Amino acid sequence: MSKIIQGIAAAKGYAIAKAYLLSEPEYTIEKKEITDRETEMRRLDLALDKAKSELEAIRESTRAQLGDDKAEIFSAHLLVLHDPELVNPIKDKIISENLNAEFALEQVAGMFIEMFEQMDNDYMKERAADIRDVTKRVLFHLLGIEYVNPSNIMEEAIIIAKDLTPSDTAQLNKTYVKGFATDIGGRTSHSAIMARSLEIPAIVGTKNSTLEIKQGDIVIIDGIDGQLIVNPSSEEIEKYRQKQEQFEQKKAELATLVKQPTITIDQHQVELAANIGTPKDVESLIANGGEGVGLYRTEFLYMGRDNLPTEEEQFIAYKTVLEKLNGKPVVVRTLDIGGDKELSYLELPKELNPFLGFRAIRLTLEKQEIFRTQLRALLRASIYGNLKVMFPMIATLDEFRAAKQVLLEEKKNLLNQGIEVAEKIEIGMMVEIPSSAVMANQFAKEVDFFSVGTNDLIQYTMAADRMNEKVSYLYQPYNPAILRLVDMVIKAAHQEGKWAGMCGEMAGDSIAIPILLGLGLDEFSMSATSILPARSQIRKLSKIQAEEAAKHVLTLATSNEVETYIKEKFQIQ
Repeated sequence: MSKIIQGIAAAKGYAIAKAYLLSEPEYTIEKKEITDRETEMRRLDLALDKAKSELEAIRESTRAQLGDDKAEIFSAHLLVLHDPELVNPIKDKIISENLNAEFALEQVAGMFIEMFEQMDNDYMKERAADIRDVTKRVLFHLLGIEYVNPSNIMEEAIIIAKDLTPSDTAQLNKTYVKGFATDIGGRTSHSAIMARSLEIPAIVGTKNSTLEIKQGDIVIIDGIDGQLIVNPSSEEIEKYRQKQEQFEQKKAELATLVKQPTITIDQHQVELAANIGTPKDVESLIANGGEGVGLYRTEFLYMGRDNLPTEEEQFIAYKTVLEKLNGKPVVVRTLDIGGDKELSYLELPKELNPFLGFRAIRLTLEKQEIFRTQLRALLRASIYGNLKVMFPMIATLDEFRAAKQVLLEEKKNLLNQGIEVAEKIEIGMMVEIPSSAVMANQFAKEVDFFSVGTNDLIQYTMAADRMNEKVSYLYQPYNPAILRLVDMVIKAAHQEGKWAGMCGEMAGDSIAIPILLGLGLDEFSMSATSILPARSQIRKLSKIQAEEAAKHVLTLATSNEVETYIKEKFQIQ
C-alpha cells in the first residue's frame, strides 16, 4: 500500500522514479590540543584553497547551464570562504587556544549559523545555509572525507535528502535526476530556487522523508500539492503519468503567451510586472513576458557587504535595469531596511518590536545622507528608461511630503550641476500600513501612483506576525477587511486619475486575481515565474463578471467564505 508524505511544493511538476537516498558520510569532530600551530594553519589554508577551486569550477559550470544570475550564488559562497570575519576567528582559535582546525572551524561556523537562523527573515536564514554549505566543504577536506556529489547519479532517480546545498543542486544532471525532496527547507531556499531554474519538480520541508523512504523505493513527486507518494499502485502511477502529460501541455500553452497582451475576454487590459531584487533578475522577467518591474527591492544592494554601496555602484545597477527594460516601467522602491532586514555596519539600535520601529522611510528620512545618495543615483539613471520612484512604509502625509521634498531637492542640485535628469519621473508610495489605506483619498491628491504591499498590509491589519507559526492562521489575504482596504486604495487612485498596483504575493494568487481585476487594479506585480499563469487566467476572465464577484465578496464575513465563493464561481482548483 502506498504512503503519502506531505511537504512544501518548491518547484512545480510531476516525476516518477526510484528513490536515491543521498546521505552524508558519518563523521565526528574531536577537540584536540595541537602543538604545531603553523602546520595546523597550513592544513586550514590548504582546505580553504581546495574548497575555493571546487566552488570556482561549480560557478563556471552553473554559468554555462543556468546563466549568470544563478552562478552568482557561488560568487557569494566564495566571498564567505574568504570573509575575514569568518576565517580570522578560526585562525585566532588555532593560535590562542591551541585548537585543531576542524574543531575551531565547527565552533566559529556554528556561532554564525545559529545567529542567522534565529533571524525572522527568509533571506537571512539563507545566509546560514550558505555558511553551512561552504564550511562543510572545508571541513570534509580537513577530515579527508570525499564530498558527496549528486552529479555522479547515472540512472533516472528522485533524490531524497535531509537537505540539498546550492552546490549539490547546481550539479544535478536533469537527464537522470527527475526531482528531489528534502526533510528541511522552504520555498525561498537556494535549492528550491535552483530547482525552479532547472525546471525539475521539488518538495521541501517533508520533515522525515529520509527515514520513511528506502533506497530504490518507487516514488512520485507531486510538485503542485507538495506530496510524495511512496510505492504507488499501478493505478496511481497511471494517474500521475496523465498529470505529467497535462502539465507539459500547459507549459507549452503558457510559452505561447510570452509576447501576448494581458487582456480579458471583454477587452480590458492590465499590466503584469515582476518583483526583482538584482539587475540579473531582469532576464527571468523578460523570458516570462513581464511588462515592467513593479517592485525593485533595492535593499539587496546594501546587504551581504560590510559598507554602504557608493552612488556610482547604485547608479550602474539602476541604469542596467532601466536599459534592459527598454522603456517599460521600472518602479524602484527606496531603501527598505530594518524590521527583518538588518545591516550590521549601520549599528542600528536593537528594538523590542522592529517591525513597528525605526525602519524604511523612517530610517532614511533621519539618515538623509544615505537617502540622498540613493536618490542621486536614481535620478542620474532616470534618463536611461522609464523610472518611477516609490517610498516604502509611508504612514502619514507628512512623511510622503518630506521624502518627495528630498527627492526634488536632489533633482534641482543635479540640474544645477549640469547633470541630466528625466523631465517626468512618477513619484509614488507603497500602501502597507492601514492608516495610509484609510487615508488613501488624501494621499491620492499628491502621489502619482499607489502600490499595495500586501505582505505587510495583512500582518499589520490582522496584528499577526507572518513569520510566527502560532498566528499564521491570521495571515489571510482574502479576509474582507484586507479586500476593503485594497478597494479603498484603488477607488481613491482612480478618483484622482492615478493608477494603482500591487507588489505583494497576493498579486499572483489565482484566487485573488479575479477579485483584484474586479476591484480595478491596474498593475499586478509578482515573481517572474507567476506571470504567464496569471496572464493565462486573466485572458479567460470577463472584467464585468470579475466586477460582480468583487462587489459580492466585499459583503462577505470571512476569508473562507470569500475563497469558497471565488473557487466555485471561477472554477479554480
